[in-house]
Amino acid sequence: MTHESRFDPWTSHQVITISDESVGLRAVIALDDLRLGPGFGGVRMRPYSDAYAAIDEAQRLARAMTFKHALAELPYGGAKSVIVDDGRARDADARRALFERFGDAVAATGGRYIPGVDMFTTLADMAVIRSRGATVYCADADPSPWTARGVFAAMKAGAAGVLQASSLDGLVVAVQGVGSVGADLARLAAADGARLVVADIDPQRAATVAEEVGGSVASVEQVATTACDIFAPCAVARVITPSVIPALSCRLIVGAANDTLDSPECDELLRERGITFVPDYVANAGGVIHEHARALAWAQADLERAVEAIGRRVTGLIEEAGPGGSLVGAALERGRRRLRAAHD
Repeated sequence: MTHESRFDPWTSHQVITISDESVGLRAVIALDDLRLGPGFGGVRMRPYSDAYAAIDEAQRLARAMTFKHALAELPYGGAKSVIVDDGRARDADARRALFERFGDAVAATGGRYIPGVDMFTTLADMAVIRSRGATVYCADADPSPWTARGVFAAMKAGAAGVLQASSLDGLVVAVQGVGSVGADLARLAAADGARLVVADIDPQRAATVAEEVGGSVASVEQVATTACDIFAPCAVARVITPSVIPALSCRLIVGAANDTLDSPECDELLRERGITFVPDYVANAGGVIHEHARALAWAQADLERAVEAIGRRVTGLIEEAGPGGSLVGAALERGRRRLRAAHD
């Protein structure tokens, strides 16, 4: 079976594949770049079409984590792991056995990989990994509220710099995915005066959040192309594709989902349509900042300032990119400078 990817598989520092059929475990740990420190990145658990798709996603997400940490000025490298969900770990005992074995593999990296929660994994899963001797973040506190706060800061900065709006008051914000992060983001945007359109694979969850924020519900198939000022992807990866871009009706994209662009050329296609994309690895750094703050026992005020700085970072990228310029290009250049400085 072949798998098409536009990510160069030879650019990662290390890719580790793990298999234990006795517990139904097939997983990938991708360590992208460790010049700034040990690799830190979440554990994602979902179905994949084949092994190549799992490896590709782990590597793409790990690369984004490299730049997330570099731009947030955190002492970590980029890493990510994915576990193939084939349906066998449905009951609690089977899931624990799977994460124990995965925890053994994480511990075997000798601290070079620090996992955390991600899509379809939980604090309890992280606690199981930690019980096997691995260094783990996100085992005792949920970083989701801080991720949402960081995205909100990025959204406000984007609205000011791109839409010339002093607040979100009166702007239409469409949120795709109202799980823990997306729901908090919707609440923050509504409190700032935005009019919300929300969507989720769980219709009841979408309806509940919409009622709470005084918004409306769109289908998961239509939310990306609904008429809005700001589109906030907060669910699955790679939702902005060349085929979707012509149908977009927003002026700004800023959300919590990792790996939002399907391919690098999507940024140029968006700019041709007058749509500004705030890189996801800039906007959604609040969660990793929170975990670093917990590890170093920061005061609450220091954590708040660091997360709010995401907004100032977005403002700086807008200024560096210039009118109609690429925030992705500006962010990558800034990140590369920090990586080069660490290497020197």
